[in-house]
Amino acid sequence: METFSSFLDSVSAVVWGPPMLVLILGVGLLLNVMLKAMPLFRLGYGFRMVWQARKPGGPGEITPFAALMTALAATVGTGNIAGVATAIALGGPGAMFWMWCTALVGMATKYSEVLLAVHYREKDSSGEYVGGPMYAIRNGLGPKWAVLGGAFALFGGLAGFGIGNMVQANTVAHAAETTFNIPTWISALALMVLTGLVVVGGIRRIGAVAQALVPAMCVIYVLGALFVLFYYAAEIPGAFALIFTHAFTPTAATGGFAGAAVWAAMRYGVARGVFSNEAGLGTAGIAQAAGMSSSPVRSGVIGMMGTFIDTIIICSMTGLAIIASGAWTSGLTGAALSTEAVATALPTTGGVVVTLALAVFAFTTILGWSYFGEKCWTYLVGAKCKMPFRVLWTLAVPIGAMAQLDLVWLIADVLNAFMAIPNLISLVALSPVIVKLTRDYFAQDSHDELVPEQR
Repeated sequence: METFSSFLDSVSAVVWGPPMLVLILGVGLLLNVMLKAMPLFRLGYGFRMVWQARKPGGPGEITPFAALMTALAATVGTGNIAGVATAIALGGPGAMFWMWCTALVGMATKYSEVLLAVHYREKDSSGEYVGGPMYAIRNGLGPKWAVLGGAFALFGGLAGFGIGNMVQANTVAHAAETTFNIPTWISALALMVLTGLVVVGGIRRIGAVAQALVPAMCVIYVLGALFVLFYYAAEIPGAFALIFTHAFTPTAATGGFAGAAVWAAMRYGVARGVFSNEAGLGTAGIAQAAGMSSSPVRSGVIGMMGTFIDTIIICSMTGLAIIASGAWTSGLTGAALSTEAVATALPTTGGVVVTLALAVFAFTTILGWSYFGEKCWTYLVGAKCKMPFRVLWTLAVPIGAMAQLDLVWLIADVLNAFMAIPNLISLVALSPVIVKLTRDYFAQDSHDELVPEQR
């Protein structure tokens, strides 16, 4: 087993090495250029579309807002607390800069993923709308490329059990045990029951829970982080100086921090940025394809805002709190580092705040990824797998909560990279479709003010 773990560690270092990071950033930059930086210039329009997305419009299973919240439920998770902290602990403050770069170019990637997912979506045998990279590849590139779609579905269907299920449950169980002395088996049982009650109801129930929990948890977490930043207001300019300085120069060892090269800041910033917002993995399109929509472009604009909210807003709050508080030099990593940053401003309640945020974030990630995994397996074996998958997914939760998951982390890390490859290939191959649909949509009069249903 140790030999296998070492092998996977080596594979992970290769698949998340320079070629993958260049591929992810390169595809995002290419799409930004082809779209003439539309995602950046249309941020205001994007926020208006998110607000209007609460109303149903067009064919689909749930409102566009519920679809966005389902996608955010899967992405706003341990990556926003533990992932950001790990990136800074291993790459130094400069890792935040590269996380921001990943998010800004990733908005174009996420926009394109969602646009293609909605444009090429179809109905499954049970009459539900389904979409995602596998359908975009099959319906957009043709049968000769079908093996790529199958590969994406297989990697996504397997990766979900790791990164979207067992890893999340394990994080919650151990945080609850550390902070509240709750036995792991109790957390495992509670998570299993709650997960089963939601996922058995399919996308409509997942969407309903997501749109109730996700906005509330994001607002509460941001307010808590702002309190910490207010406490350390005098240190914020210095925190930004550290971020921009160490994005391009090595970080020397200080305190418990071992030091980091520029390459480490770039590698961990990009890798953890992708882990957090999933731009490049193609998962957001699976959720958005179920959303009511009369325009794939409008769905894409709504979808790209998930990357902005996840990384530019929420991850930035975590990162700035860690750097401004000075906790990044403590030698801690993961959730423990985030807890240390908050605890310095909130000595008695800091650990509780981080643990509760972590628990809610991780739980909603389990829900969001359950839908992603289900649709991947539906693509591979048909709609008959839905209920068996939901049962299996629910049973995997307590296993993850109580097991040692170092190996699962490694497997999921590798599978995530394998998911990204067919998705990024399809984005480049179908980029002319993305550009044409975008150009035609914004060429119509008054799109900055009205959505199609209101015209």
